[in-house]
Amino acid sequence: MLCAIYKSPRKEGMYLYVPKRDDFSRVPAPLREQFGRPIFVMLFNLAGKKPLVQVDNTKLQTALEQDGFYFYMPPPQENLLKKWRETQAKS
Repeated sequence: MLCAIYKSPRKEGMYLYVPKRDDFSRVPAPLREQFGRPIFVMLFNLAGKKPLVQVDNTKLQTALEQDGFYFYMPPPQENLLKKWRETQAKS
């Protein structure tokens, strides 16, 4: 199964996966608005030997079949300064 991968111009690390290139018909309108104009990255074969780095291929394939898209947003970055201050306050 092939999927098309798009990145968001609005937020670094935000990606949208769809089963067909340039077919966003099953992506909800609010998500499309938040995502911005999708920038095509590549086509990816989910049945291939190489897995994706950020997403589990099986989970992705299931989402594409059921929902018609998969949205990936990176986890929030850890604020190291805040963490350091908290440890200093405790000691």
